[in-house]
Amino acid sequence: MRTITGLLDDSPFFHGLPAPVIAQVAGCAQTARFERGDMLFQAGQPADTFYVIRHGRVAVELHNPSRGTITLDTLHDGEVVGWSWLIPPYRWMFGARAVESTSAVAFDGACLRGKCDTDPALGYALMQRVSQVMYERLQASRVQLLDMYGAPT
Repeated sequence: MRTITGLLDDSPFFHGLPAPVIAQVAGCAQTARFERGDMLFQAGQPADTFYVIRHGRVAVELHNPSRGTITLDTLHDGEVVGWSWLIPPYRWMFGARAVESTSAVAFDGACLRGKCDTDPALGYALMQRVSQVMYERLQASRVQLLDMYGAPT
């Protein structure tokens, strides 16, 4: 069985971090498993975890009272799910559901925030990575909106 540190070494999200930093982050992590249809988290709940998907697919969802649940994005192996653990008020803005059987590494957000507070270099490294994920997702949403609502050519 592989260690959490070994699993993080394989993750693109943590690529390039020094081994001592990976070990520090691994102290806040454990493995998690979700079956198809299981919720990783729901909008409005406290955001206390984030996930790196090892194998499987996760849908990021938003509930619209008039249209039902809308899938905003589907995430795959190696991708990160959730950044609300890092940004006050630490509440999920969206929900996340396993689309198929999914294994992940789950991180305790409070544990990581505490480590970031005591080690600003770690905090900066994580913030750089999280902000990159946020940027990429925002760009993907922008393209989707242009496809849906852009003027016909």
